[in-house]
Amino acid sequence: MHGEYKVPGGKLVVADVELRDDRLSSVQIAGDFFLEPPEALSDLCAALEGLQATSSAEAMVAALKAKLRPDAALIGFSLESVAIAVRRALGVAKTWRDFEWEIIDTGAETPAMHLAIDDVLARAVAEGRRAPTLRFWEWERPAIIIGAFQSLRNEVDLEATERLGVQTVRRVTGGGAMFVEPGTAITYSLYAPGELVDGMSFADSYAFLDNWVLKALNDLGVDAFYKPLNDIASSKGKIGGAAQKRYGGGTVLHHVTMAYDMDADKMMQVLRIGREKLSDKGTKSAAKRVDPVRSQTGLDRRAVIDRMKATFMELNGGRDGKVTPDEYRAAGALADEKFATPEWLASIP
Repeated sequence: MHGEYKVPGGKLVVADVELRDDRLSSVQIAGDFFLEPPEALSDLCAALEGLQATSSAEAMVAALKAKLRPDAALIGFSLESVAIAVRRALGVAKTWRDFEWEIIDTGAETPAMHLAIDDVLARAVAEGRRAPTLRFWEWERPAIIIGAFQSLRNEVDLEATERLGVQTVRRVTGGGAMFVEPGTAITYSLYAPGELVDGMSFADSYAFLDNWVLKALNDLGVDAFYKPLNDIASSKGKIGGAAQKRYGGGTVLHHVTMAYDMDADKMMQVLRIGREKLSDKGTKSAAKRVDPVRSQTGLDRRAVIDRMKATFMELNGGRDGKVTPDEYRAAGALADEKFATPEWLASIP
């Protein structure tokens, strides 16, 4: 059986294996990577020899680490990429650990730039130019982000947004409008390979892709659970909502905004639909805030994000990454040409 895995931005790893009594046999690892000393290649093959064919990616990596000589240097590939190639040879289902995730924090950007970065990174993953990625956002200004299929005039009170200095943009995913201000929301995006959700319905994929978030929130003391179709909720109210778009090659853009400390009164002023949604919830006081994450954890917003990152890495692996200069340039151009234009914003008046 033959499997290949191209490390995004790295080298090709090839695995050829046989099975004997449901165990790996005659394992051969090859590729255009660099490895020093060359004898370490035999360590990799020997580590996998005899493993159960049903071994998880974590078990394979652990076996490789145990056998690899301490002075070995892997250049252009990793032990995780070897495990992925072997599991591809075996034809087993893909899991989070079958991919090498990058985790990035783009810092404060304009709303249009954030939406453009989402599009650029999702397409980069779809085209194999970037590893699957988790990105955390920082909002540079107050904003309303409406769904791709929402009516601008039905959702937004434009006079109120002008008076209060709130910018409105339209994203490429469906779903409802979000109101955010700097420091009041936790927003993240997943750019995930389609294989990760292969065989799942759209509804199932929403909960699956946010399962790690529920664990992080629960560990922090937040009474969080998933509410179909796309809400993260708690006994004290809605925490956040997710939206998705599928790109060529099956890549999934899945992004979520959660309320850390939101001003519900201001939201009701700028969002028309917000007035109706909150009309029966007694949130008419200007001091009223929606803050299930803040109130239930007692933690600084940044500490919550750091804990979320740590939970993701514990469960799914990952390494720190960054948006490349080329990706930033492409996103800047896309923001100017599309997401910051009146034509795109009013595409559904």
